[in-house]
Amino acid sequence: MPSALAALWHGAAAAAAPALRGWLVLRARRGKEIPARLPERRGIDRTPRPPGRLIWMHAASVGESVSILPVLDALRARDPALHLLVTTGTVTSATLLGGRFAAIERSAAGRTLHRFVPLDVPAWGRRFLDHWRPDAVVFVESELWPNLLAECRRRRIPLALINARLSARSHARWQRVPGFARHLLDGFALVQPRGAADGDRLAGLGAAGVTAPGDLKFAAPPLPADAAPLAALRAALAGRPVWLAASTHPGEEALIFGVHRRLAERLPGLLTIIAPRHPERGERIAVEAEAAGVRASRRSLGGMPPEAGAWIVDTMGEMGLWFRLSPVVFMGKSLLPPGGGQNPLEPARLGCAVAMGPHAGNFADQVAALEGAGALARPADAGELAGWVDAMLCDPAAREAAGRAAAAVASKDADLPDRTAAALLALLPPAGRG
Repeated sequence: MPSALAALWHGAAAAAAPALRGWLVLRARRGKEIPARLPERRGIDRTPRPPGRLIWMHAASVGESVSILPVLDALRARDPALHLLVTTGTVTSATLLGGRFAAIERSAAGRTLHRFVPLDVPAWGRRFLDHWRPDAVVFVESELWPNLLAECRRRRIPLALINARLSARSHARWQRVPGFARHLLDGFALVQPRGAADGDRLAGLGAAGVTAPGDLKFAAPPLPADAAPLAALRAALAGRPVWLAASTHPGEEALIFGVHRRLAERLPGLLTIIAPRHPERGERIAVEAEAAGVRASRRSLGGMPPEAGAWIVDTMGEMGLWFRLSPVVFMGKSLLPPGGGQNPLEPARLGCAVAMGPHAGNFADQVAALEGAGALARPADAGELAGWVDAMLCDPAAREAAGRAAAAVASKDADLPDRTAAALLALLPPAGRG
């Protein structure tokens, strides 16, 4: 490997293999891995490799997985014979993709598969590539595994990096090891940056093939929702003031309960829906509600929305339901430092009026686009959040205008998945491989 640091990484990863096996077992005991699928993390898979051309796409976790769903649809539409292998590294993303792919496969003849990505141990990566023999490899956003990349390059497999992101902070770190950065990046035949600044930083570190920017998060489909519970809940909540605090993190729920108490005095029947980012925190949040003097029920225990109070929706895979029930949405991980934010485009895509706190740096481009269109409020604290929720619930015209503006911004890159699919297919060898 040309970079000394790359060679050091290669040797360290190979030496760490025995310890990593034990680490995987510990993760499985903690629910962070699926025990029956641990062999996949070492590149072991008994599933036959399907005939024909196959693209391997790696998306680290839930956010990246959701962002590529429209690209997968576009690839299947452009080449119905193509096989797609998607790898991730978390149980949550595997659960999400398993459900989506099960629905897809009823019409796609088993051409889309999910597997866990092997850890970056040289022998494990070689075993994975020996088995799947991808015709092209696509990494999403920023998770790059040096040994896997090196092995793909050795085999002359075309590489692409889509929705590529590189923050100013990460860029400064990579500048300390320019040879290693160039070694990782100059092997990509296609680099599709998320934004112009990301593209400039990546090109400066040695990436070639950098294309025009475009953010796949602007092109993701609306989150799904089951029709039956949606209709029932809409009927049950008709006429009530409802707002949602989505993807909240520790410390924020106490502030949300304070907002609820302030507004409940003037909005009879107010329902505050809290959808924590980590549903396993539901019990703890219920305890906090009781301490705050707010009546609360939990979705995971079968609880229905209280007549007035908070509904803690501590379940997985239902965020699309909550966005459709509430026209007013605060996105969490943004009121308290260090924050970082959660994706505001998810509620925007469904026409919600959206607010985020001051700590939303992980979604700077999305925040800027929504703010520029007057489609995103930025309350500095819980007091300002209460004022915004009050205004949105009491002024339907303003609420609907904000929702329309948000939906327009969220759909601005609607053609990007198809353009991305075309660029990826251009990397493949001619059809006919068996």
